[in-house]
Amino acid sequence: MKMKTMKNILTGLLITTTISLALSSCQKEFNPKSYQPPKPPPSFSGYTNSKDIEPTHLVAYWPFSGDLKDSLSSTTGVNTGTSFAGGVEGKGLQGANNAYVVSDVPSAIQNLHSFTMSVWINMPQNTTGAIGILDIAHSQNFWGNLDLFFDNGSTATTGVLKVHMYNDAGSTSGVDGWEGGYSVSNPWGTWIQVAVTYDDTAGKITVYYNGAPVGNNTPASFTPLNWSAATKMVFGTLQFQTTPSLTAATGSQGWAGYLLGSMDQVRFYDEVLSSTQVSALYNLEKLGR
Repeated sequence: MKMKTMKNILTGLLITTTISLALSSCQKEFNPKSYQPPKPPPSFSGYTNSKDIEPTHLVAYWPFSGDLKDSLSSTTGVNTGTSFAGGVEGKGLQGANNAYVVSDVPSAIQNLHSFTMSVWINMPQNTTGAIGILDIAHSQNFWGNLDLFFDNGSTATTGVLKVHMYNDAGSTSGVDGWEGGYSVSNPWGTWIQVAVTYDDTAGKITVYYNGAPVGNNTPASFTPLNWSAATKMVFGTLQFQTTPSLTAATGSQGWAGYLLGSMDQVRFYDEVLSSTQVSALYNLEKLGR
């Protein structure tokens, strides 16, 4: 009986030890960090998402998330040779040689006075020629109502950024406003943001690069802004590089070219964003927020 009792005790100890080892192997080491609440995402000037920046003043927005539509007005562009690729957030518009998108101008842009425009670009190095990014066309002038482009004179580490605005009611006797060329550092092969604000009260144009102002100008006799006759806009080149040209003033120019990289997150607001808001928009969109 003693032998049997001892055997039963040893068997019980063995079973208890086996169960204990099995349970301990299933238990993770206590990590106090795993019990801490998650940290909130970083904010910029009080904003944690780009959509929270003046949402009631955002009047046109092209996210290029697989289509060519202004998500606010549903105005849809017509494609010539472009495609979609990875963007700064989701997909973006992929340009190519002789490729662009032409769209009707949404009425909210035709009716702008003070405004902010923002766009992201990722393009290969350009050292010669004028590479058009975005253009609100003028049907009679050489340059458009709004021209954003990188000009010649760039180097492997710098780009020459230019912005042109024209104020009229469809005539050729309006007022030009030129900004640039601003030398901006390291614009090639990476996502960069360009923003333009126009204050219709002061007649002041300001250009931003990656969330920081690079220059401004107050053209004489420029106010009030009138783009009511602007009917077409183009993404990926300048107004005279389309086929047919969007302006009767000229046709294709040998010194001008097309965006060979990508474009994303084109926004128009019907007010002047502050410098801190432009910086917040840059930082949040850079994070995909």
